[in-house]
Amino acid sequence: MYPKDLKYTKTHEWIRVEGHEGVVGLTFYAQDHLGDIVFVELPEVGREVTQGEAFCVVESVKAVSDCYSPVSGEVVRVNENLASQPDLINTDGYGEGWIMAVKIKDMAELDNLLDVEAYEKHASEEEH
Repeated sequence: MYPKDLKYTKTHEWIRVEGHEGVVGLTFYAQDHLGDIVFVELPEVGREVTQGEAFCVVESVKAVSDCYSPVSGEVVRVNENLASQPDLINTDGYGEGWIMAVKIKDMAELDNLLDVEAYEKHASEEEH
């Protein structure tokens, strides 16, 4: 259910590292618990984000939730398709439903994130 090549946060974001960039999205666990996503407030390109800082807001039929950046760095791209198709997070959360790409400031911060096994354990514990 969770891709093995990603890193995860305890707040249910994922990051796919490609060189010095990281593509960020929401995990299956997050989108499944939020339900149908109806709006995404994207961050601005060029914005500096800090690890653990809220970088966007996702609104679903059930709740409004902040998303937290897995790493510090500069937002270099955002997924403009989410403005007209926010449900891409529900239907293709690890592909077309990505949210932002960040130029990673400190690669060592990746060590603070969870691998797939640790994330699956964390998500399972939150279920109970």
